[in-house]
Amino acid sequence: MDVFHSETFSSKIKELMEEHHIPGFSIAVVHGDQVASTGYGYADVKSSKPCTADTLFDIASSSKSLTAAAVALLVDDDTKYPEVKYEAIMSHLLPDDFVMPKAEYTESVTVEDILSHRSGMPRHDISYMGPRAAKPDDARSITRNLRNLAVAAPLRVKHLYCNMMYTVAAHLVEVKTQQSFSSFLEERFFRPLAMESTSVQPARAREKGFGDRIATGYYWDKEKSTYRGFEPPDCPEGEGAGSIVTSANDFIKWVKALLHHEGPINKEVYKGLVRLRSIANPDAVRLEPFESPGFYAAGLEVYYYRGYTVVGHDGMISGFKSQFFFLPELDFGVAMLANTSSEDESIRNFVRWELINAVLKARGEVSAKGSTDKGEKKQKESDDPKEKEEEQELHPQTTPLSAYVGRYWNPGYHSFTVQIKDEKLFIDASDRSFGFTLTFDHKSDQTKYIAHLEDIYEGEDEELKAEFVFEGDRAVKLGILFEPELEEELIWFCKSEGDMDA
Repeated sequence: MDVFHSETFSSKIKELMEEHHIPGFSIAVVHGDQVASTGYGYADVKSSKPCTADTLFDIASSSKSLTAAAVALLVDDDTKYPEVKYEAIMSHLLPDDFVMPKAEYTESVTVEDILSHRSGMPRHDISYMGPRAAKPDDARSITRNLRNLAVAAPLRVKHLYCNMMYTVAAHLVEVKTQQSFSSFLEERFFRPLAMESTSVQPARAREKGFGDRIATGYYWDKEKSTYRGFEPPDCPEGEGAGSIVTSANDFIKWVKALLHHEGPINKEVYKGLVRLRSIANPDAVRLEPFESPGFYAAGLEVYYYRGYTVVGHDGMISGFKSQFFFLPELDFGVAMLANTSSEDESIRNFVRWELINAVLKARGEVSAKGSTDKGEKKQKESDDPKEKEEEQELHPQTTPLSAYVGRYWNPGYHSFTVQIKDEKLFIDASDRSFGFTLTFDHKSDQTKYIAHLEDIYEGEDEELKAEFVFEGDRAVKLGILFEPELEEELIWFCKSEGDMDA
């Protein structure tokens, strides 16, 4: 705890926050029976509201640890839920709802497959619809849509991170317990662990009277040298995968429960959560000295540092980042929350290695730039013209844009409407869970395009391969490279009439 309370530690955090444009940063530490916490910067820049250890953040994928633990409680309860086991077939537990695109997956994917990202299903994050959509998704509709989405690898062969499978896990909890996922977490985790200010979804936090404690999410606009601020959105379609709102002071109670097997986390539940199931980093790239490759267990990532077990998870959503970890052999854990998604890992890596090495009493100085240096190197390598695909010159658009306009539909990705905006083809997909827009630049042959994906919150430009197929003088199909794990296979949308999503 001496390092945590030192002026040197605080000064370095403030320095990194300024360097990487991090408005607010909150941290809590547990070591044995001692807990300490603090906050830096601002929960809201405009009003200069200070960020404290009680400021509430969306912790994004760090929520998966609680989802896996919820399933683990069902596995542990042989009286009420004898059928729920890690090796149980998902389609047997959720008949009709859990159907994969191929029968061999439907008949084989287990509970631990979905919790360890080894189901063969890639992210397909753009496929689900948010609250702004005419027909928003929920946990059941996300589960039922799996049958319409392509798998990218054989079962249990490759670690493919898939948010949807954690929403499927939330649906499993709801079906088996006949409770909402939010109510189950409240009853079994938040109240027993005195996590009074923790909620599923920002709306629930506001219902509890905690609206004034929710941090504003930020993105640093490099071109304008200013912050873009926005409220954390409600994402009911993402429950299980994310959407838990908590503070450093509350979340460290969850870390402590895992560390000490407290409350609902008995030894058998904990054992099931930390069992190594898939290799998250099989190529062992970008490792720190004395650090092993990472493994995925169930809602928890596990690696080894200097022979000690490190367990945890991180999370990122527009405007927010989180990370927690604990070392069971050292009885030590940390929770970190920030209201930006645009910074690199430097501040979190500084905290991680500074505190871990302090507890280990390791000699030598811990560099706050370890991962940052590698990130910069990676960027330079990606900019090497020898390693970049040769850019093709954009050719003039001669076919009337009206020939492309219309509604296009895919059974798994639903509908997009191609329209004309500022003399370019344009799609408004702000009704998606990960809302975005697409602007098309013609590349060649009047059919091949570069689609510029712009996040509605962060505005960054991601270039995607896109292609139209014509019949006569009208486009009838649109393909977009939405899922890179499918090895250049485009997601194809057919021009449709009427409501194909009905």
